[in-house]
Amino acid sequence: MDDRNGHRPAALPGQTGAVAGADQAANLPYRLPPPLFNARCKACWFSAALLALVVSSFWSLNLQWAQFLSLDALRSMGRFLGEFVPPDTSADFLKKVSIATWETLAMSALGTLLAAAGGLLLALPASRSHPADAARGRAPTRMLLNVLRSIPELVWAGLLLIAAGLGPFAGTLALALHTTGVLGRLFAEAVENAPEGPGAALRAQGVGKTRVFLYATLPQVLPQLMSYTLYRWENNIRAAAVLGVVGAGGLGQLLAFHMGLFHMGKTATILGAMLLMVALVDSASYGWRRLLMR
Repeated sequence: MDDRNGHRPAALPGQTGAVAGADQAANLPYRLPPPLFNARCKACWFSAALLALVVSSFWSLNLQWAQFLSLDALRSMGRFLGEFVPPDTSADFLKKVSIATWETLAMSALGTLLAAAGGLLLALPASRSHPADAARGRAPTRMLLNVLRSIPELVWAGLLLIAAGLGPFAGTLALALHTTGVLGRLFAEAVENAPEGPGAALRAQGVGKTRVFLYATLPQVLPQLMSYTLYRWENNIRAAAVLGVVGAGGLGQLLAFHMGLFHMGKTATILGAMLLMVALVDSASYGWRRLLMR
């Protein structure tokens, strides 16, 4: 403490060196870190590098904006969009679109269900449930999950068409394989991040690993796992509509057929069915996820 004259007394003989050093350091002025290394400057450098990358991308791609926005291009685009009107609403074609819509919905639902089951099975060896867990299969299982999700659904469908043939079976398997890699990694992260208290209490009583997962870990992470599954189902609805382009059935196959023949009215009906189906599934999945997270 300072005395009445404002002077700080010297350290007492019994005062330790650390306390005396801290007392002297309190009188030193605070030095700011170098401006080139603080967090704000790092963000500035990152933003500048990102801006340079975007500018170089525009320069290297040679985008022809003048031709794209020219009067002839706008006229051609307007004429092309005008061919979509009116959409084909005949009873026979609407029945065909309804069947293809149901096929696409079934492909996405079954593929997501298979992926959720496979992802949960692979998430167990791909995660470390507690710090003392050896987790010997963690690295190879995670490598398998990386391989599954690194190959896009369209490539999986192209490969599986050779073995399964044309139709929704190949598309369903393609969705299941890719989504297994995605959900398996998400499920493994959820298991590893689960609170350790309930599991540690059961392990202290000599309960086995499987029962610890079923009675302690799974009830804690189940809402999160269901949320991940529903979100991936939303994505698989869109992916299933695209997989039909390579012959995997559903709305995509119908779209590729009629668009290739320039049946623009029928194409407009198919696109409208896709938009309506995706909007309904997104709304339902959002509501279910809200209920699960309460």
